Amino acid sequence: MHEFISTGPADAACRFILSHGAGAPMTSPFMEQIAALLAKREIAVTRFEFAYMAARREGGKRRPPPKAELLMDAYVDVARQVAASLRPGQRLLIGGKSMGGRVASLVADRLHQDGVAAGLFCLGYPFHPPGRPEQTRTTHLEPLVCPAHIVQGERDPFGTREEVGSYRLSPAISITWVPDGDHDLGPRGASGYTRKGNLELAADALAAFAADLART
Repeated sequence: MHEFISTGPADAACRFILSHGAGAPMTSPFMEQIAALLAKREIAVTRFEFAYMAARREGGKRRPPPKAELLMDAYVDVARQVAASLRPGQRLLIGGKSMGGRVASLVADRLHQDGVAAGLFCLGYPFHPPGRPEQTRTTHLEPLVCPAHIVQGERDPFGTREEVGSYRLSPAISITWVPDGDHDLGPRGASGYTRKGNLELAADALAAFAADLART
């Protein structure tokens, strides 16, 4: 069984499953801030933790996460559970931060074809491990059918704007580039941008993506 944290209006037109990154829990500052910003934009958010992360809360050893492919079934189970509790007419988006978004992307077409998920939204997609740009994680993104949107920092070490621009990605994927953003979308101090402003941009992008899906 998964423990959920739900924020935002229960009767929102859209509910977003926000899964965590590899090393931070569902209550990390980033997750808390994004969930709060989405609530202000009338987006309901459901957060959960994969078993390895939940075990840390119970005093378990800090182990590295399993391979993303081994977390796919858990994500599907969560998505189906959340979908079963949706209010009439409410749409479900799946996604997450970094690794959480990657896992969601691996099951997106399955859940979309089954009528469970209307779209995929990723915050800081890990296109490759830092320092190893040759090890891309994009093969499944080339034929993706599920509508998808990625918010990515321009200087994210997991995939910069220049690197991602060279990839062959599905036309179903659109990207919002966060100015001078790192993997957590934060800019450098002298850039003229702020972390708050960049997170607001990310929340605006999800709200716009959800609104576009509602019109289709």
